[in-house]
Amino acid sequence: MRFVSLKKEVVCTVLAMLGVAMVSSASAEKRLSIATGPASGVYFPLGGAMAKVLTGNLPDTIATHEATSASADNIRMVVAGKADIAFSQADTAWDGYKGYGKFDQRQPIRAIAVLYPNSLQLITLRDSGIARIADLHGKRVSTGPKGSGTEIWALRMLQAAGLDPEKDVVRHSLGPTESAAALKEKKLDAFVWSSGVPTKAITDLARDATVKIQLLNTAYVVNSMLRKYGPVYTDGDIAANVYPGVSKPVPVSQVWNLLIVRADMDEGLVYNVVKALFEHKTDLVVAHADAANIDLKTQAKGGSPIPFHPGAKKYFQEQGLRILR
Repeated sequence: MRFVSLKKEVVCTVLAMLGVAMVSSASAEKRLSIATGPASGVYFPLGGAMAKVLTGNLPDTIATHEATSASADNIRMVVAGKADIAFSQADTAWDGYKGYGKFDQRQPIRAIAVLYPNSLQLITLRDSGIARIADLHGKRVSTGPKGSGTEIWALRMLQAAGLDPEKDVVRHSLGPTESAAALKEKKLDAFVWSSGVPTKAITDLARDATVKIQLLNTAYVVNSMLRKYGPVYTDGDIAANVYPGVSKPVPVSQVWNLLIVRADMDEGLVYNVVKALFEHKTDLVVAHADAANIDLKTQAKGGSPIPFHPGAKKYFQEQGLRILR
C-alpha cells in the first residue's frame, strides 16, 4: 500500500511539473495584434500576411490581425494598448502625432515602416452627370467609415473643392463593399475610397455588366490641401486598365501608408519586427501587389511625417540608410 501511495505521489508531482511547464511555455509566448482596416480593403490581407511572417520568424510569438475602421481608430487602439502594430495613412498619423483634427491631444505614436501610396478614389457612374468634385453638390456621397483615414481625407477633398461636407452633400459612412452595392442600386451617387489599387470592391463593381463606372480626378485639389494640412499629400495616377472599363490614366491625390506603434514599445521587439517584415517581403507581395512598393529606399524619402521608432531606425541605419526624422 505504501508503494502504491508513493507511485501516486510521484505521478501527481510529475503532472504538476508538466502543468507548470505548460503554463510557463504559454506565458512565454508574446502575442502581437495588428490593427488593419475593412476586410475588403488592402490593409486587411496585407496585415494577415504580416501576422504570418511575424509568427513564423519571431521566437515564441503569435501575431494576429483584425479588421477595423482603419487609420484614426487604429491610432487610438495602439495608444490604448488594444493593438500593438497598426496601419495608418500618413495624414491621419500626422494629425494624431500633433494632436490635430479628430485628436484632442498628441498621440504617443512612432512609425516603423513606410509601406505604399494610397490613392483617393472617387467613383461614380458614367451616366451620373458628375464630372468633377464640385459636381457632388447636393449628391448622396459615401465618405468612408466613421473614424477612418478615408473619411478624414474625403472631407478635406470636399472642402478643397469648395464644398461644405456637412451642408452641401448628403453624407453616408460606408465601407467599399457596401458603397459599391449602393452605387449599383443607385442609392448613392458617388463614393470615396482611400486605398492601394486595385481595390477588390471597385474591381468587382467594374466587372458588373449592368453598370459602367468612372473614376474622377482628385489630384487637382492637392495644392490646396498641402497649404492647409502640411506636407502629407502628393499626386499620382491610377494607370489605365487597372479597373475594367477605365481605359485612361486617372490623376489622383495620394498619401503614403505607414505601420505605427506606441512610442514606448520595446526597441528590440520593434527591431525584430521590422527586420522580419523587410526580409520576408516576398511573402507580403503574395497577399497583395501593393506590398511590392515596400522598399528600404522609401524609408528615407520623407514618406513618414512622424518620427521613426528607435528600433526601426536601428534596422534602417544598419542597411545604410540615413534616417533624419
